[in-house]
Amino acid sequence: MNNIWQQDKYIKACKFAAEAHNGQPVPGTDLPYLVHLGLVSMEVIAAIGIDDRYDADLAMQCAWLHDTIEDTKTSYDDIVDTFGVEVADGVQALTKDDGLPKSDQMADSLKRIKDQPKEVWAVKMADRITNLQPPPPKWSQEKIAKYRIEALLIHDELKEANERLADRLYEKAEAYKGFLQ
Repeated sequence: MNNIWQQDKYIKACKFAAEAHNGQPVPGTDLPYLVHLGLVSMEVIAAIGIDDRYDADLAMQCAWLHDTIEDTKTSYDDIVDTFGVEVADGVQALTKDDGLPKSDQMADSLKRIKDQPKEVWAVKMADRITNLQPPPPKWSQEKIAKYRIEALLIHDELKEANERLADRLYEKAEAYKGFLQ
């Protein structure tokens, strides 16, 4: 594989995501959503930069685009037209199926992610690492506990993808216990 990502593909994915998420804040903050996407991308690049078993372009593009189908008007076909089927398949796998009960969405998502290349697995771990920040004040203790348990499930299911991301996800999930009283 090629762990050297192409700057033009990085820029194209970043700009596409910025346009798709334009005006959308990071939930619970005034920060533009692009901050979240940039942090996920940074986690992925830091992890794959030391591992030449990855297609760095696939991982990086999926990192920037992972929420476009789920949270914007962007369709799977839009991703195919702009980035190709492999990237679109990765983004689709990272998209929750809102047609399922909320209690079934994560298991379904993890099943679909595991049918994808390890680069997509890495994006899911990086996404949860980035999301394990202080929870919104309105979250109940039960929701915080469930979010942590879900993070550990993601870790257990996807840890084979990348040791660095797996270690960071586990550490963040353990530290997240500090938000439980």
